[in-house]
Amino acid sequence: MNETTCIRHIDFLIAADAAGHHYLRDADLAFADGAITFVGRHYDGPVTTEVDGRHMMVMPGMVNIHCHPSSTFELKGIRDELSSPKMFGTVLFEYTGVVSMDDEYRVAGLQASLAELLKSGCTTVVDFEFPFDGWLDTLADSGIRAYAGATFQSASFRTSNGHETRYDWDEESGRQQFRQAIAAVDAAERHESGRLKGMICPGQADSVTEELIRETVAAAADRNMPVQVHAGQSIVEFAEMMRRHGKSPVQWLNDLGFLRPGSILAHCLFTDDNPRLFWPEKRDIGILAETGATIAHCPVVQARAGRVLHSFSSHRKRGVNIGVGIDANPLNMVDEVRNVAQMGCVADGYRGDATVADAFSAATLGGAKALQRDDLGRIAVGARADLVLVDLTHPLMQPRRDPLRTLVFSALERPIRHVYVDGRQVVRDGEVTAFDHGAAAAKMNAGQEQVLARVAQRHWSGGSGDQVFPRALATRQ
Repeated sequence: MNETTCIRHIDFLIAADAAGHHYLRDADLAFADGAITFVGRHYDGPVTTEVDGRHMMVMPGMVNIHCHPSSTFELKGIRDELSSPKMFGTVLFEYTGVVSMDDEYRVAGLQASLAELLKSGCTTVVDFEFPFDGWLDTLADSGIRAYAGATFQSASFRTSNGHETRYDWDEESGRQQFRQAIAAVDAAERHESGRLKGMICPGQADSVTEELIRETVAAAADRNMPVQVHAGQSIVEFAEMMRRHGKSPVQWLNDLGFLRPGSILAHCLFTDDNPRLFWPEKRDIGILAETGATIAHCPVVQARAGRVLHSFSSHRKRGVNIGVGIDANPLNMVDEVRNVAQMGCVADGYRGDATVADAFSAATLGGAKALQRDDLGRIAVGARADLVLVDLTHPLMQPRRDPLRTLVFSALERPIRHVYVDGRQVVRDGEVTAFDHGAAAAKMNAGQEQVLARVAQRHWSGGSGDQVFPRALATRQ
């Protein structure tokens, strides 16, 4: 007989049916062998372990469909407020490659990042990353459910003066990286943990050849595997794709067969209907809806750069699936959901359609749909037991009349007490169980010092780390 855990007398349970999420009061939830076996008023079956659900909200683990946890920690306090004003505000071309830690720090950075994600209620993550030693094992050891999004590119981009974009093409290197990515996603699928999956991820629409996009589509179809690419993330990219092809990034990818259910476009702010572009055609949103592709919406990093998706609510009304990702610090899924709702209202110009319910749905059901998984992002019989337990006695949860709204707008991740992935507890009393979060995070200080020491050799200006990445406040002796 499988061991069964039952959480009894849950104060607020966020359950799901065909209509979406809803609250259940004084409910029981049982799970065994990693799957939910009962959701309802009273469970009277066999129980191995009982958990007291009184004064708790139990919600589904959130699905983060775009993230760079292996390389995010090194940027904390460095790139948060940077902009390249002569390149339409994007930091990609001026700073990509300037900040890059050595491999000796990457496992610690990944551990610290995954700890933050788990403690914020994220139970599934897509790690969009170049493969490195220890990558898959660290993802598995954390206990999180992970999609290893192995990436590659045919060109690196840079600027030599702060206003002109250059692409350095090396197609043979791109093909070698593609082979490495395929090997990594196949290894993820075979991993003994059973919680790892693969995802093939061309780096950016403007930095990968047409041939490798087509080969990505074919390789993913052979493996029944999702795909993802950065697209529509800057005005520079949109203009470059128009210069090359006379097409938007969305249209170019669609013509190559990339867009389909199970394909994800990271960011996708600059489609042809973005008001900042003043573009005469308005085709992209219809293409996304018709093909079943998903936008990975990352509102925090975009809001920090003065940009917003136009708009979360209108895209959804037109049939575009939207999931939620975390592109940069903070690695806090509740904060990202809050900003989906808040920045959605900013884009619409009023408080209305961009609700917490819709934002939470995007971070759960929308992400699950993007991954073509009907067993994630929901609490229902047959779904995986990926669960988040929120302490309703926490001071920040008072009053607790509407706990999801209070969590998102007021308390954020702080009342999250326990997290389960596949029925296995990965956060206990607010701390991850797999490794020492504090020790992993502390190690990144040395890694960041290493990065800053070589900025002068990597940035076009020749400036030092403190000059290129000034602190928020001046330092006086």
